[in-house]
Amino acid sequence: MRASDVDRVKGLPLFADAAAETFRVATAGAHVQRFPPGTMLLLEGDPVDFLYVLLNGQVELHGTWNDHETVLTILRPVSTFILAAVVLDAAALMSARTLERCEILMIPGDAIRTAMRLDPRFAMSVSRDLAGCYRGLVRNIKNIKLRNSTQRLANYLLAQRAIDSSGSSVILHHEKRILASLLGMTPENLSRSFAALQKHGVTVQGSVVTLANIAALEQLAKPDPLIDNSAPRGGDIIAEADAEIWLSELSRAKPR
Repeated sequence: MRASDVDRVKGLPLFADAAAETFRVATAGAHVQRFPPGTMLLLEGDPVDFLYVLLNGQVELHGTWNDHETVLTILRPVSTFILAAVVLDAAALMSARTLERCEILMIPGDAIRTAMRLDPRFAMSVSRDLAGCYRGLVRNIKNIKLRNSTQRLANYLLAQRAIDSSGSSVILHHEKRILASLLGMTPENLSRSFAALQKHGVTVQGSVVTLANIAALEQLAKPDPLIDNSAPRGGDIIAEADAEIWLSELSRAKPR
């Protein structure tokens, strides 16, 4: 790893509590690499040699079966991925592809496992990261199973508005076909859902979605902190686990 990248990597949540020797062991064979859009980083079923940490850009995680493909999640910085497979030294359950130019830290999987055995604090950081990903997975399953397509889209727009602190507009960071797959619907259903939201103040112009009546949209969407995580990103909220902790603390602070 280049000297210019060392301080940036030390500041990642994964290494926040790691001892100096643990950091040295974990990152001895690590490197930061830049990838163009459309690069397939790994395929489901392949052995996982590296832990990936997305530093810049967007990465799509997707799965396939019987000639069908679905988007599982879209990652934005800072996100680790394939961590569970690295911990278990198991094959990848999903494929990863860059959606735009990306900067990714790649850490050898065996170095991560060695560092976990050496340093309980680092092992706790890994557990924290996994817990954040697991809770995000549970939220996504509940969202898909408990809501119809229009409700899923409405809640997605409200969550992105909060995450990006974007006021009355939301920028779609990826193509609509990818958004449709992410929300568990066809592109045609996504178009119908956007049309259904027009009477709730939602208009679309290219990648910009205007939310003219937030109250009406919230009345339809009925956002739920046990499904939706709308923690604003930035500052101390970097990884998925940070967002989970922020939301939990917010819920505890509210009067019952």
